[in-house]
Amino acid sequence: MSERFHIGGLAKRTGRSVHTIRWYETQGLIPRVERDGGGRRVYEPDHVEHLIFLDRMRRTGMSVAEMRRLTSLGLAGWRTLPERQALLLALRARVEERIHELQAARTLIDEKVGYYDQWARQKKRPPPLPAVPTAARARAAP
Repeated sequence: MSERFHIGGLAKRTGRSVHTIRWYETQGLIPRVERDGGGRRVYEPDHVEHLIFLDRMRRTGMSVAEMRRLTSLGLAGWRTLPERQALLLALRARVEERIHELQAARTLIDEKVGYYDQWARQKKRPPPLPAVPTAARARAAP
């Protein structure tokens, strides 16, 4: 039999609060939780991996509905692998788009910091920055 623990142990192993774990459970995102003789939930190492995975997916912007779908597909077995893969590939495409958006924002921030630095060094306001950040201009160039 594998190691088993209660909600406090799951919280410790995942770095999530008991409140967060309960929220995940109420959303139907932590499957196959058994109870001990006293009626307390009992978790196993698979629950740790699943919760950490879902937390990372949530941070990417995956919706609760998508996490529910992925969890239910996982419970359905290997025949759902293509559907699970498609769901994750769609999420990956959204993550890539968000990365590009954040990189463009970082470029704009860097340009603005440089502008302020130039202003401070010269003690006079430099010409305004172009309306389109450098990275966007570079992507638009033929």
